[in-house]
Amino acid sequence: DRISSLPGHIVDKILSFLSLGDAVRTCILSRKWRYKWTTLPCLVFDNQSVAVAASNQDQTKSRLVNVIDHMLLLHSGPVQRFKLSHRDLHGISDIDRWILFLSRGSVKEFILEIWKGHRYKLPSAAYSCQKLTHLELFNCLLKPPLEFSGFRSLRSLDLQHITMDQHSFERMVSGCPVLERLTVMNFDGFTLLNVQAPNLVFFDVGGAFEDVAFRDTFRLAVVSIALYENNGFERSFASGGGGGNIVKFFASLPHIQRLEVQSFFLKYLAAGSIPVELPAPCTNLNYLSIRINFNDLSDNLATLCLLRSSPNLHELEILVRTEEQFGSWKSLTVSGSYYDFALFRLRSMRVVGVSGQKLELDFVKFVLESAPVLEKVTVKPTTAECGWDVVKELLRFRRASMFAEIVYLDP
Repeated sequence: DRISSLPGHIVDKILSFLSLGDAVRTCILSRKWRYKWTTLPCLVFDNQSVAVAASNQDQTKSRLVNVIDHMLLLHSGPVQRFKLSHRDLHGISDIDRWILFLSRGSVKEFILEIWKGHRYKLPSAAYSCQKLTHLELFNCLLKPPLEFSGFRSLRSLDLQHITMDQHSFERMVSGCPVLERLTVMNFDGFTLLNVQAPNLVFFDVGGAFEDVAFRDTFRLAVVSIALYENNGFERSFASGGGGGNIVKFFASLPHIQRLEVQSFFLKYLAAGSIPVELPAPCTNLNYLSIRINFNDLSDNLATLCLLRSSPNLHELEILVRTEEQFGSWKSLTVSGSYYDFALFRLRSMRVVGVSGQKLELDFVKFVLESAPVLEKVTVKPTTAECGWDVVKELLRFRRASMFAEIVYLDP
């Protein structure tokens, strides 16, 4: 029986590559393997690891609860990672009991995804898990107790489809002194997003927020923001001092390296006054993705401001929005001052959703003429009908780089 004589750390490594169900099945290998699975440090309960066949929802719930109860009862080692993401499980009260069990140990990673029913209210025991380094919650209601002062060891926080008040959110984030990664998606409870996290490096946000403000986030390097369209953008710049939203936003991001401007966030940046360039250039920014409506004058002004303020930009992605807005790119060509800069470091550009409109093609023409080290321009049109017309127009444009290649992608 060579397998039973393997060193303990080798056995643990083998079990770590198996799903929870397969790990439990190793109990039939030999007598020595009967309880090996009970010391697994990672417990994952999802549809792949726990397959439950039942004729109705009540039976499915009952069998799932019995499986999880049984495994936690027999588990004898520390649980470092716990994931509950079974799509047949609602936010039931039994979860409270499992979280209480985990809070008495030293769990470091906790993932809870409720895929059905109402939002599950996280019990107070969850806030006492002070060894947590990663917390991921989906479809939950968060009401931290008054004595909760944050997770002191948390490095990654992922909150999606959450109901929570603004004060509790700000207290939670600011109470995580070593937090490096923060994801916030589809919140209910507040619309003004304030983030204070001195060690934050990665930030991803999406939702119906009216304003996004940073404080002590000077290490932020990767930012992706998608704000849904609402009526708050035009008034949100009032608190930003003299420069409008775009100046206020970048004031706390001196070391940003990658920026994704999704949905209507460009509309937010364009609210208020738009300078020709930012007061302090984004010297570390090397990747920029922008969702833009070329028929919107303010969108174009904000885009040019960003490009002019990013002297070391290497990659540019343009995602075209086709919503009708007032203004046009043509109005920018009246003054040549809008084009008095070059994209000296730009090596690749990707344009998705072009339809062949002059406003779109003029922008691509400007980039081709202003990027001396450009290597590749990838174009993906909205439809096949307009695709070849777009390509024929692009091939006619003069290029500053003799190595610039145009790549066509089918829609």
